[in-house]
Amino acid sequence: MERDNEELVYTPQSLLDTDLYKFAMQQAIVQHFPETQALYRFTHRDPDVLFPRRCTDLLHKSIQRMSPRLIGSGVMKIHQDFGICSLTTEEKNWLANTCPYFSEGYLEYLSTFQFDPAQISIRFMPVSDDGELEVGRIEIEASGLWRESILWEVPVMACLSELYFLVGATDWSYEGQKESASAKAQTLLQAECSFSEFGTRRRRSFHVQDLVIATLKQEADRSSGRGAFFGTSNAYFAKKYGIHPVGTIAHEWFMGVAALKGYEGANAKALVLWEETYSNNLFVALTDTFSTKVFFQEFANDPARAQKWTGLRQDSGSPFEFAPAAKAMYESMGIDIRTKTIVYSDALTLDKVLQLKKQCDDIGFRCSFGIGTFLTNDFKTKSSGYTEKSRALNMVIKLAKVDDRDCVKISDDLTKNTGDKASVEFVKKLYGLPN
Repeated sequence: MERDNEELVYTPQSLLDTDLYKFAMQQAIVQHFPETQALYRFTHRDPDVLFPRRCTDLLHKSIQRMSPRLIGSGVMKIHQDFGICSLTTEEKNWLANTCPYFSEGYLEYLSTFQFDPAQISIRFMPVSDDGELEVGRIEIEASGLWRESILWEVPVMACLSELYFLVGATDWSYEGQKESASAKAQTLLQAECSFSEFGTRRRRSFHVQDLVIATLKQEADRSSGRGAFFGTSNAYFAKKYGIHPVGTIAHEWFMGVAALKGYEGANAKALVLWEETYSNNLFVALTDTFSTKVFFQEFANDPARAQKWTGLRQDSGSPFEFAPAAKAMYESMGIDIRTKTIVYSDALTLDKVLQLKKQCDDIGFRCSFGIGTFLTNDFKTKSSGYTEKSRALNMVIKLAKVDDRDCVKISDDLTKNTGDKASVEFVKKLYGLPN
């Protein structure tokens, strides 16, 4: 029997059920831009994938309402929804002990934080109605103070993905997920890879992420080799399993700083402000907000900063071109690349990870891998006998404006540029990048 809408309303487990770098950036925003307004906008990159109206309705209810539920033994329990989800004393103490780079003042701020559902706008745009199932596209925006609206992206995406695979693309099951995660972990560990789980935003469900992380930890605990399951980007699961919470900085920090402070030397400006918040921690730099080429040019102008930052994160373009370019950049400053780490995080698979590990070993870099969708949303369809892929949602929520100024991202993948056309063209011209 089909479950009713009340059973399907998504409820977050904890304020910590998000990626660590959201908290890291939030602290920097609280310090540097406490009154800045921001607008975030959802994009789904696969135009052939449509959402049932019911999925949109459930997403709206999940954000707007607190839902009493009958669980387990029949005891009525009130689940926290986005409107009342807040940091517990136990969670605050865990953050203070595990993440000493969070100041007491910031943790006090976070302990009073609550989502405001009024900041979210959801619009369903029907494309077709065959009489049984109305489907269409979804527009989602989050707006408000930047220090508040920054936390919407991860839970909204995770919520939408979970609901879509409950009421839209339902031709799948959990069969074989534990075995698959186990096999992937064994391959990575035997190849002496250091890797983390980065799969919150596009996970098929909370349950599968929980299952995957538990399995990865189990395999790592059994392993006697030099490979390492380093941790997870998800703070909730890091706390649950006693593993490292992983993450530093995302595109939105560079995008927002550039829009507010100017695009000339924007990467350096963003790094300077970051260093004012984090004097000795979280120094892995994301390079591709305005193209890796431009980042490397700016980074090379300040050898002291390049020495201070412990590594680089590659997140778009050809990953196999990244290490050779980084090597040339560091060596131009006389920096020993054996002291630096590259973190790869773009659409990773086992084959890609193994090839990149070999390349970094050959060149001389330390490397690590943040693996997301391949771990938490790697499914096959039941109807194909589990031979054909059940596609994950190819979605993002990006910073669109700060204080009504357009934000821009110039990816190393030309199909992934973000921002209005005029602003993108202006920034590309400023940096000497091709249109």
